[in-house]
Amino acid sequence: MAENTLQKIHEIAVAEFLEKGFRGASLREIVKKAGVTTGAFYGYYKSKEELFDALVQPHAEYIRNCFDKCINAFLSVPKSEWSKHMSDFSENGMAEMFEYAFEHKDSFRLILNASEGTKWENYIHDLVETEIDITHKYYDVMREQGFKTHSLPPMLEHMIISGEFTGLFEVIIHDIPKEEAMLCVKELHDFYEGAWAKLMGLE
Repeated sequence: MAENTLQKIHEIAVAEFLEKGFRGASLREIVKKAGVTTGAFYGYYKSKEELFDALVQPHAEYIRNCFDKCINAFLSVPKSEWSKHMSDFSENGMAEMFEYAFEHKDSFRLILNASEGTKWENYIHDLVETEIDITHKYYDVMREQGFKTHSLPPMLEHMIISGEFTGLFEVIIHDIPKEEAMLCVKELHDFYEGAWAKLMGLE
């Protein structure tokens, strides 16, 4: 019974947050629509913030860990082989993140569309900053190996990487069928791979 009640609270909360955003969502409305008393709700969560975290945190952390694992695996490859393996690590990492996000679409829609006012509102920005750091490491290693890579203006670099992550999650926001979405993610990777090679002078 308690499990069913909690599930109902979660279903109503997801709908309320997606419709109104975290700031606009009413805890009173969530409780009312879920058919529970305020006292019963507080037996599960202490606040609207804690409820939002419960819906988002496990999945956000999974993607973050997946991303970090992919980076660490790449960094463990001998630097002499970085140029040969960068594309594969990037493509496989995007595919793994997409697969998980697709299976937990509502949680990622909450992060992407409803998280303003929560600790998750800069989630994509934080992923982008990590990607920028690893990109700079890649630049440095390529230069050490004799490649004459071009340094991009920081704002352009941020725009490009932000666009790549935003594109990855667009298929989640727009609920594209999985096979079509997987193709979009693959072609998105190929598009950015070619663009990076040209901009960095690695063609």
